Amino acid sequence: MNDESLWEFLLLRLPDIGKALLEHIILSATSMAMGCAIAIPLAVLLVGNRIRWVNSIVFTLANILQTVPSLALLAILIPLLGIGTQPAIMALFLYSLMPLLRNTYAGFQAIDPALIEAARGMGYNASQRIFRIQLPLSFPYIMSGVRVTTVYIINWATLATLIGGGGLGQLIMSGLAVNRSELILTGALLSILLALAADFLLARVEKTVANRVNVNTVSDQP
Repeated sequence: MNDESLWEFLLLRLPDIGKALLEHIILSATSMAMGCAIAIPLAVLLVGNRIRWVNSIVFTLANILQTVPSLALLAILIPLLGIGTQPAIMALFLYSLMPLLRNTYAGFQAIDPALIEAARGMGYNASQRIFRIQLPLSFPYIMSGVRVTTVYIINWATLATLIGGGGLGQLIMSGLAVNRSELILTGALLSILLALAADFLLARVEKTVANRVNVNTVSDQP
């Protein structure tokens, strides 16, 4: 296929490509939002938890979910949630938990205990210590987990099409079905570009927020 016919083909399928891209963004963004809403607060709770076996159970379960093959996890979720976007989002959400949980927990653990004790001595309660000391200092760790997990989720979301979840994987599967390399290449390239764009935007957010947080934290630190 020459360049002219390639562009004609892509323009002809532009509505389908745009629809698949939008579905992919929704799948990835929704699952990541759910993952952050659950994993980050859970990691904060685990840091303050003194019952170590509870932490071990939580991390073991998260590790198990991470090791389940994606196709097997999708197959398990189909009887529970049916087919479509719901099981796809749930699978991606489950895969997001472990890296987000681990990085947030590591960030809180890396904070010098002397800072926490000094803040406690100055009368900071638990909430103040978390929001004014621990979260700002662990923010680079948390954002590192968010960025890496987002890239993984965008790539894994291509499998959502296997259960009717849509996304860019639909272009790849359609291309395989009709032997059109243009569709396969378009789906793969858009997935890669979306992952790179998301990582770039999150890096900018991390830098901007970190600069502001550092200024506030320095003034708040005991």
